[in-house]
Amino acid sequence: MNKDQKNEVIEVLKSKFSQYSNFYITNTESLTVAQVNHLRRVCFDKNVEMKVAKNTLIKKALESLDNEKYAGIYEALNGVTALMFSDSPKEPAVIISTFRKANAKLEKPVLKAAFVADEIYLGDNQLANLTKIKTKNELIGEVIGLLQSPAKRVIAALLEKGKKEEGGEAAAAVAAPAAE
Repeated sequence: MNKDQKNEVIEVLKSKFSQYSNFYITNTESLTVAQVNHLRRVCFDKNVEMKVAKNTLIKKALESLDNEKYAGIYEALNGVTALMFSDSPKEPAVIISTFRKANAKLEKPVLKAAFVADEIYLGDNQLANLTKIKTKNELIGEVIGLLQSPAKRVIAALLEKGKKEEGGEAAAAVAAPAAE
């Protein structure tokens, strides 16, 4: 790879790092070509971009964007590296977990690091935590549900009280003609 090609790869990576606020750094070493292709297909279906690049080019791209912001990630840049870019903070973690479960004997891909909402997660032991992250839409749904809950209880209580009053009036109306 000549210098121009390297610079081109760095520019592509810089645009991806700028475009996405979440990215995962994984190790896909020892996966077969068929397994990598399957992983790429799953990523594509879930709107996750998967790129493979040299660690030095990844580091140069991150350094040129914001060296201090990404400093904690540099130690994860070793071995075979595949990057997963996503708008969703947890989708790549779910893909990795699901891929491992589907291929029970595999321990790959291994999560080396993740950059999610300006937070750095290092190590494969963080995968379970990353799968539990709530997306923006999930959080909005929970807040709306919490806001609607008290209103629903008040309306239900008023309707129940109205039914009891109607039932009491109807019983009184039935009893009044019988007394005459």
